[in-house]
Amino acid sequence: MEFRTYPNTDLKVSVIGQGTWAIGGKWAHGWGEVDDQESIKTIRHAIDSGINFIDTANVYGLGHAEKIIGEAIEGKRDKVILATKFAAIILENGEIEWDASYEHMKQECEKSLRNMKTDYIDILAIHWPLAETPLEETMAGFQKLIEQGKIRYAGVCNFTKGQMEEALKFGSLLSHQLRYNMLERDNEAEVIPYCIEKGIGIQVYGPLAHGLLAGEFKRGDVLKDEDWRSRYTLFEKPVFDKVMGILEKLQPIADGHKCKLADLALNWVIAKPGVTTALVGMMHPWQVDENLKALEFKLSDAEMAEIDKIIEEADLGIKILPPDEYMDKTT
Repeated sequence: MEFRTYPNTDLKVSVIGQGTWAIGGKWAHGWGEVDDQESIKTIRHAIDSGINFIDTANVYGLGHAEKIIGEAIEGKRDKVILATKFAAIILENGEIEWDASYEHMKQECEKSLRNMKTDYIDILAIHWPLAETPLEETMAGFQKLIEQGKIRYAGVCNFTKGQMEEALKFGSLLSHQLRYNMLERDNEAEVIPYCIEKGIGIQVYGPLAHGLLAGEFKRGDVLKDEDWRSRYTLFEKPVFDKVMGILEKLQPIADGHKCKLADLALNWVIAKPGVTTALVGMMHPWQVDENLKALEFKLSDAEMAEIDKIIEEADLGIKILPPDEYMDKTT
């Protein structure tokens, strides 16, 4: 396993981290059936295999994912770095509201600590940038929880460069969790360079484009309506067909390394500047083993350039969703 250190800290995390959205069960948004015992086995197998970073959120299964993590890491807390996110409020009718105030942060932090059976969280992050709550209040809240020993570091997710600039006026940030993969590269323009400049570690989510870059789909596939991806740009025609064409051209590169497309896509992300860890959803132990194969080779500069050329020539013409629209699509 390869480990990387968050800038200006001694916090070392595995370059592949475990994402836990899907193991939340309810609110898994079409990821399929979830077996809690299988999820626990998967997390434990990941830890035993060297994956020490687990990312979750209070909204994943209304806290269920955190509870599963708590069961899985019992007796192994010293072997893992725990990161969770807050800001979601689940209403009785199932709708989600958002609140990044200190009072809500404090309440959700306490719930997360109970759910995961731990007395501290390594990284607590705000899930989405919320204009309703001044960043000054949120950042001050992080500092209070750090002083109380409830959390070690503060992070953000889905922030723009401008929003990070504003946040840094009121405190420090360890990490930024952002959407990044071969197909969705808007964060390369400003956000990633800014993180590198300011020494903010990058946690990548969606490195496999929600399964699309894993080679799980073929031309003509149609997703069920309950699957949130059916409403997502990459899965809509004609973009979906163009992506299938990209995968066909990427296959020879994968074949050259005797790996799967998923390994190629994950290796590509890990190789990009500024990336500290890439989060991958794993629901079965065998998926842990498959994802670790992405660490068994290194893409050459020529191959990285060829991948860029293939994607550029495909001219996807997609609209990269801003955080608020992406949030509406996925929640």
